[in-house]
Amino acid sequence: MLKIVKRAEITPMQSMMQRCVAVIAALAAAAVFMLIMGYNPLTVFWNLIEGSLLSEYRFQQTINKTIPLVVISLGIAIAFKMKFWNIGAEGQFFMGAFAASYFALNFTFLPKPLLILVMFLAAMIAGAFWCFIPGFLKAKWGTNETLVTLMLNYVATKWIMFLQYGPWKDPNASGFPRIPVFDDAAVLPEVFGVHIGWIIAIILVVAVYFLLNKTKLGFEITVVGENIATARYAGMNVKKVLLISVCLSGAICGLAGMMQATGIEHSLTYQLSGGIGFTAIITCWLARLKPVNIVFVSFFFAMLIQGGAYLQGSLQIPSAVSGILQGIILFFVLASEFFSQYRFVQIKKHTPSKEVA
Repeated sequence: MLKIVKRAEITPMQSMMQRCVAVIAALAAAAVFMLIMGYNPLTVFWNLIEGSLLSEYRFQQTINKTIPLVVISLGIAIAFKMKFWNIGAEGQFFMGAFAASYFALNFTFLPKPLLILVMFLAAMIAGAFWCFIPGFLKAKWGTNETLVTLMLNYVATKWIMFLQYGPWKDPNASGFPRIPVFDDAAVLPEVFGVHIGWIIAIILVVAVYFLLNKTKLGFEITVVGENIATARYAGMNVKKVLLISVCLSGAICGLAGMMQATGIEHSLTYQLSGGIGFTAIITCWLARLKPVNIVFVSFFFAMLIQGGAYLQGSLQIPSAVSGILQGIILFFVLASEFFSQYRFVQIKKHTPSKEVA
């Protein structure tokens, strides 16, 4: 009989080695899967790299996919650090895009720098409000934030769909259900062929790192996440910390929606995210909520997404293969996380001794 027991603390070097072994094992498992499917693993891996890195355009597309992953992951990390399981990044992303789009479509008379700034603020406020709802419900009545944030995703998506097929439908689109394209004044400028969201993402990485590691609020978030009773004993206002943190989390996720709408699509659509809010949960968790790690993990997943799209054209491989590869990698890395903290021990079955007559 086996029993799961807590493992003794391991060193950072051992932890890093475990992750390296997990990634190697994941790639080996992915290679076996591709062999079963009839594909040459080396060819597939090379095409993933070629399709995501080995041309200026493809590299720019990989960066474009990395930006929202990094930003949303940073927002999620703030909430997760406090053990507030924000599964609603997708909804906060959409509400941020919605608020920014409102000003993009109706305030084109503003100078471009001022309009962009207003859109930034509107997106952050909308995202913060959408995350404030489950935060308030949890603080007031102890509701399950996982369920509430998840359900609010669908509300936000349906709201955007309603606008696209209803009041915001472009009258010049010949009946096609789409929202008008933004004016140039509402489009993010580019630096090195990529919209300035990459600069904002870098600034946010530094800001979130500083927040979580160097500020009083970051210390309070960590303490509340580890033990609420300890936080209360230390005199912390747990509800206040909770509400501030979830608002920051939602604001950053909303900002990602604004950048995606104005920097990539130049419009608003209910297909804007492509599920990136859920992918960011994976990248955030694999990065262990560390802002710097989030950059590298997000870039790796962006390579898989971009490379997967390239596979579809170059080798006629379904793009879903990249999703399978992501799942395999996630499975092995999570397994390494489990075995870094726990281990199996065998319990010997006790045999009662015979009584002496």
